[in-house]
Amino acid sequence: MTTETMPQLSALTGRVIWPNDAEYDRARTSFYGGFDHRPAAIVRVADANDVARVISLARESGMPLAVRSGGHGVAGYGLPDGGLVLDLADMRSLVIDAQARTAWAETGLTAAAYSTAADAHGLATGFGDTGSVGIGGITLGGGVGYLVRKHGMTIDDLLAADIVTADGRLLRVDAQSYPDLFWAIRGGGGNFGVATRFHYRLHPVGTIVGGMMMLPATPDVIASFIALSEAAPEELSTIANVMPAPPMPFVAPEHHGKLVIFAMMCYAGAVEAGERVLAPFRALAKPIVDMVKPSRYPEMYPPEDPAYHPIATGRTMFIDRVDRGVADTIVEQLNSTDASMRVAQLRVLGAAMARVPVDATAFAHRRSRILVNVAALYERPEQASQYEPWVDGFVAALKQGDDGAYVNFLVDEGEARIRAAYPGKTWDRLRAIKRRYDPTNLFKICQNIPPATDG
Repeated sequence: MTTETMPQLSALTGRVIWPNDAEYDRARTSFYGGFDHRPAAIVRVADANDVARVISLARESGMPLAVRSGGHGVAGYGLPDGGLVLDLADMRSLVIDAQARTAWAETGLTAAAYSTAADAHGLATGFGDTGSVGIGGITLGGGVGYLVRKHGMTIDDLLAADIVTADGRLLRVDAQSYPDLFWAIRGGGGNFGVATRFHYRLHPVGTIVGGMMMLPATPDVIASFIALSEAAPEELSTIANVMPAPPMPFVAPEHHGKLVIFAMMCYAGAVEAGERVLAPFRALAKPIVDMVKPSRYPEMYPPEDPAYHPIATGRTMFIDRVDRGVADTIVEQLNSTDASMRVAQLRVLGAAMARVPVDATAFAHRRSRILVNVAALYERPEQASQYEPWVDGFVAALKQGDDGAYVNFLVDEGEARIRAAYPGKTWDRLRAIKRRYDPTNLFKICQNIPPATDG
C-alpha cells in the first residue's frame, strides 16, 4: 500500500510512514508493551487540514481509523491492524498568554513539554503523572494528576477546543459554540472527533513541595497515609503506589522486593506550609527514601527510559475508604502472586475536583473518593492469562459501593465497563451527541460510545 493506492495522502503537508519504512517499527511502538499491531499506514499530520484529509480517506475507504496523541493508551487502541493511524505527535505548537493565564496547545504536545514551557511563566495546567503522556488523550478522558485537588481535573481548565468532526468540518467548540459537543469532549474520550488544539486555563504555580517518598507498606501505614491524604489541605495531591520496592539505585538492597508505599507527593502552595503538611507523612514510619523537597512543578515528571515498555494487566475502580481492613486486604493480595511487579495505586480525590457539578461535564464521578488501579506486570504477553485472575480477584476483594470507572484507565473490557464510566443519563446524553456528530461511528477505535438509534 502506497500513496499510489491512497492518492489522498499525497496532498498532505505532514508525512506518511509505511510498513517498509525504516522508522515504521519505532512509529508503531506504544508506551505499553505486549502489542504487535501492524497498521497499514501511520500518518503524522501537520495541521487541521491534514486531519480532515485523513478522516475523509477513512470515511470513503472504510479503513479502520485510530487517533493517537502520545501513545499511552492502556488498551492499545492507537494502532489498529491494517488500519490508518492519525498520529498527532508532530503537532506541538504552544502559545502562552501569561497575562491572561491561558494557552493554546496543539494536541501532539506532551504533558512535560507543556508544563516546562508554562513553568517559565510560573504557571501550570494539571495533566497526569507521566511526562510523556500526550495532552490530547488525557484531556479528552478527564485528566487526574498532581494538581487534581487544588485545581481540579484537566477538563476543568479546558476553555475551548478545535475539533475536526467525522464529516471533515473544523469546529471551534466552547461553552457558547457547540456547547453539547464541548460538554461531551470533557470526559467523553475520542468518540466525537479529532481534537487538534486546546485552549487551557493556567494557574499560578511557583515553587512546590513535591517528589517521591517511600515508606514501608504495613497495613497501619497504608491506612494512615490515606487518612492523612484525605485530611490534608487541597494544595496536597498524593498518589500512593503500594508495591514491591524496585531495585533502583537509591533504594537500599535490603528493601528490594519488600512491600512499600512508593508515594508521589505534590503540595502546590507556600513552601513552609507544605513542609508542615508533609511532616505527618514522614512521621508514619522512617522513610526508606525521601526525595520530597521544594522544586519547580515540572520536576514532578522524572526522566523516563524510552526503552521501557511494560507489559501489564490492569483494572481501574473507585472505592470509598481505605481503613485498616481494606489495607490488610491490599497487603494480603499483593503477597498472593508471583508477578515480578504488582501494584495497587491509590489516589485520593475530592476538593476542587468534587466542587464541579456532576453533570457539568461528561466525567460523571465527581463525588468518588479514591481512584484505584490494580495491575500485574510481567515479561511476556502470553502470561496475561496467568495473572488476569489475580487482578480480577484483587478488584473483587476491594469492591465497595462505587461501581464507576475512569475511562482513561480502562483496558479492553467491553461495553459494560464503558457504561460504568458513563453511568445513567450521562450515557444517554453522550449517545445522542454521538449521533449528531458521528452518526456512522467512524471514531469507534476507542472506549466506544455508539450513536443513539431512533426508536
